[in-house]
Amino acid sequence: MIFSLQGKKVVITGGGSGIGRAISLLFAEQGAEIHIFDLDNPVSAETKEAVQSISPTSKLHVVDITKPMSIDNAIKSIGSIDILINNAGIAQIGTLETTSEEDFQRIFDVNVKGAFHCMKAIIPGMVAQNKGVILNMASVASSVGIPDRFGYSMSKGAIRTMTQSVAKDYLKKGIRCNCISPARVHTPFVDGFIAKNYPDNQTEMFEKLSATQPIGRMAKPIEIAHLALYLCSDEASFVTGCDYPIDGGFVYLNN
Repeated sequence: MIFSLQGKKVVITGGGSGIGRAISLLFAEQGAEIHIFDLDNPVSAETKEAVQSISPTSKLHVVDITKPMSIDNAIKSIGSIDILINNAGIAQIGTLETTSEEDFQRIFDVNVKGAFHCMKAIIPGMVAQNKGVILNMASVASSVGIPDRFGYSMSKGAIRTMTQSVAKDYLKKGIRCNCISPARVHTPFVDGFIAKNYPDNQTEMFEKLSATQPIGRMAKPIEIAHLALYLCSDEASFVTGCDYPIDGGFVYLNN
């Protein structure tokens, strides 16, 4: 089977919802044992049930990626890990002037240090087995300026450069590291974001956000998952140190 993940153990942070859920389900269908790192909530629990119906040995680990001990405890229960997908993240709205120190620290702790903690905890095992794949979730915000996204753009820029650094440092250790940079993806998070911030004109805002992609719509989570599958599969064994926009033309055609 092309893009088979048979026998692979995969850790997916934020794997309980949105893009992470799509990746969890798709990778399970390809034969992987899925280990979701996420917070304890009904959405994550529902995803766990759906994934286990495909891959019975898969598990949900209640993990706070801002706390290294929480990550370490989960890893000890899993054993060797073949693939790490750093998908968990939060959004933040604001310019440099309107971003508070607390907001800046929070998005740094989750989006940047969370990925750092997970890679730092898992890479030694990959080095020991002389193989492994890391896929980080960046954003088009790491390549182009997006209004009112100062803190978010900072965090995704860090993800992109950490990806390149890890790829370089561990090239001879059998570890590949890449990142994906989506434009806007239609997830429950987006719907909640619009409802919270634009309660009086939700339809108008949804259409406006969709239109920022030249292709005329937001991505579907499964479309991001398909790219993730390729990059984590053996078919991508020659691919490392790269950032892959999946953006409906946002970066190169939006002019």
